[in-house]
Amino acid sequence: MSKKKNTGKFKDNLIARSEEASRVRKIVSVIILALLLILVIGGISGYMYIKSALEPVDPTSNEEIFVEIPLGSSSSTIANILEENGVIKNAFIYRFYIKLNNETEFQAGNYTFTPSMTLEEITENLKTGKMMQEPLFTVTIPEGKNIEEIAEIYAEQLHFKKEEFLEVVNDKQYIEELINKYSILSEEILHEDIVTPLEGYLFAATYDFYEEEPTIQSIIEQMLLQTQKVVTPYLDEISNHELTLHEVITFASLVEKEASKEEQRKEIAGVFYNRLEKDMRLETDPTVAYAVGEHLETTLYEHLETESPYNTYYIKGLPIGPIANFSESSLEAVLNPEDSNYLFFLHDSEGQIHYAETNEEHNRNREKYLN
Repeated sequence: MSKKKNTGKFKDNLIARSEEASRVRKIVSVIILALLLILVIGGISGYMYIKSALEPVDPTSNEEIFVEIPLGSSSSTIANILEENGVIKNAFIYRFYIKLNNETEFQAGNYTFTPSMTLEEITENLKTGKMMQEPLFTVTIPEGKNIEEIAEIYAEQLHFKKEEFLEVVNDKQYIEELINKYSILSEEILHEDIVTPLEGYLFAATYDFYEEEPTIQSIIEQMLLQTQKVVTPYLDEISNHELTLHEVITFASLVEKEASKEEQRKEIAGVFYNRLEKDMRLETDPTVAYAVGEHLETTLYEHLETESPYNTYYIKGLPIGPIANFSESSLEAVLNPEDSNYLFFLHDSEGQIHYAETNEEHNRNREKYLN
């Protein structure tokens, strides 16, 4: 009897183990099937993604895209530039493509591409410089110009009127779009007391245009992009200061307007910092002219009394916003000012600057150099 019981128990255990093994096999089969499915789907998705990235951005588009490839650009930099401008879909895939095809010796310059171009066509043009063009227009915007002056320069050389340019740069809805697009812009430029939101943010440089009638928006964004390129390397340094980026750009515009020579900028910035630390008004004449809204050959006492958040004879601290565009050297001067005890300075008729530590010394300089 005992033997039969043992035999029955053995059979039961055998059946149980067999059923368990069967369940395990089913689970393993399901897992393997799921993994295979994931691999297949992943492989197909990866293949489709790479295949798509190797195709033109838009095979039906003949839109001209103007791209500058700077001298000394690496293949990685070129790929990023092409992706940012909508010439290719994916910079990483393009880098892999040119490496796989052993493509090298790309040429710097200005190129015209279209979204319908293949990677092979793009690569060939970069190697031969085939698409390099002479600009139809070249416009130089000097440093220290305000937006009205910039509008006049463009109106003289391009197809639109000054008033049309000013209308676009003061379009609040457009400005809000730009704030979302460019990291250098903030809500500060939309303050109700700001005369023109983009004042100071349109960089002084020489701009090439390859279209017969470039849009005002494309011009503005080309200038903003240039400002962003110049400012971005200084962002970490700016974050170490107690000023916001908007205040730094405002500060740089003051230095730009006061300096007639590059070597003067750091010392002027140092004087402004000294006055700010002592809670003195900056009292810089270019802010008075901006507050008045006209060029002043001579700043009169009545001008100094102008009640404006731009007039540094009327307010303490920096103006509410920039009064002109700035050069990179003025930005550097604000971030690395000359250390001194000077609180005053004045320009003589030859463009030299004379500094003073006290008001008495400053008055003596007035008598000596301005009379």
